[in-house]
Amino acid sequence: MTLLAALDGFLLYLSAERGFSPNTVRAYRTDLAQLLAFLADREVTEANELNLELFRDWLWEASQVGLARTTLARRSASVRSFTQWLAHTGAIPADVGVRLKSPKTGRSLPRVVGHGQMDGLLAGLAARAATGDAGALRDAAVIELLYASALRVSELVGLDVGDVDLDRLTVRVTGKGAKERVVPFGVPAQSAIVDYVRQGRPTLLAQATDAARPGQALFLAAHGARLGVRAVYRLVAGLLADVPGTGPAGPHALRHTAATHLLDGGADLRAVQEMLGHASLGTTQIYTHVSAERLKQTYRTAHPRA
Repeated sequence: MTLLAALDGFLLYLSAERGFSPNTVRAYRTDLAQLLAFLADREVTEANELNLELFRDWLWEASQVGLARTTLARRSASVRSFTQWLAHTGAIPADVGVRLKSPKTGRSLPRVVGHGQMDGLLAGLAARAATGDAGALRDAAVIELLYASALRVSELVGLDVGDVDLDRLTVRVTGKGAKERVVPFGVPAQSAIVDYVRQGRPTLLAQATDAARPGQALFLAAHGARLGVRAVYRLVAGLLADVPGTGPAGPHALRHTAATHLLDGGADLRAVQEMLGHASLGTTQIYTHVSAERLKQTYRTAHPRA
């Protein structure tokens, strides 16, 4: 089997059988296309010509041009998934990438917004929404729900009106791997969503053209189509621009913040794992480190003998 045909088959497998999102499939395509270009320069075009040393050479060359360790780790994972699939389908006799190791990456603590700062952001959004502006009503509902339910931005923009149960205060989301889960939210988020659905959404929906009808999409852009990921990134980045802290200031910062505040308030780690939709408890445990770091910072600031 040629490597080009193998790559097409692997990407189809990720999309059709594994249910990976278009963004995830695109990331695999990018990594593996770069691998195939590297191999083509060495006249390696068939799957049965692959070997561990070729993969190591590819990663070494990437490291020499300054690629981050996180990028190298992702490339390693892409190769291992590809060769595992090749071996499983019989395209190669054995998994030649199984021993390819990822470079160790330093794990940085995610950005977390403080309780007081979060209250200030939400109060400002509520004040703007009180003017009745459709965009302001939507923005308030978006941020309230992101923070209340610790949703991924892709999960948020994928919501339809019917996914939100305003009586039970729950939202049904489709996460990674097309897995569904039901996540709770609080009364402030309920209030913001009700105001948006009653006053803001109809105004935005009226702006939709026939070519951009949003169907039952919950959150709409100014032109009436389904709200996009980039628009939410711009909204959150603008809100967090003047908030002290390190790390990315996108929607994921609100997910980190919600998870950390839950644990600070005494929530069970496994309950937070279920709420976030993490497959592994180890992924959720980063937030215990965040809580511990916040405790140490408070101690250093407040204790006379720190």
